[in-house]
Amino acid sequence: QVQLVESGGGLVQPGGSLRLSCAASGSIVSINDMGWYRQAPGKERELVAIITKGGYIGYADSVKGRFTISRDYAKNWAYLQMNSLKSEDTAVYYCTARVQTDYVMNYWGKGTLVTVSS
Repeated sequence: QVQLVESGGGLVQPGGSLRLSCAASGSIVSINDMGWYRQAPGKERELVAIITKGGYIGYADSVKGRFTISRDYAKNWAYLQMNSLKSEDTAVYYCTARVQTDYVMNYWGKGTLVTVSS
């Protein structure tokens, strides 16, 4: 079994910053991609940022220049540094990882709520 646990969400004012963390644990042989998705009320889940095993990084256009994804390959952690937050960034943020155990499978965390409001 593999678990992904997110932390770091909360209430922040527009223009503020938050850092999300994602810890992967369990019977992990290796992790390929790790990423962050978000789902705002009434909207579909969307990709925010992704970082591959080889270090390739991609961002949604809406967060480029404001968000930074990073990863601790040794600890199986991923991070999302979010700066210059806007009200439209309000959403539940989910961590995802493509993990190899006895087979390769995508896993998801339960999410952490980010609310940007004055």
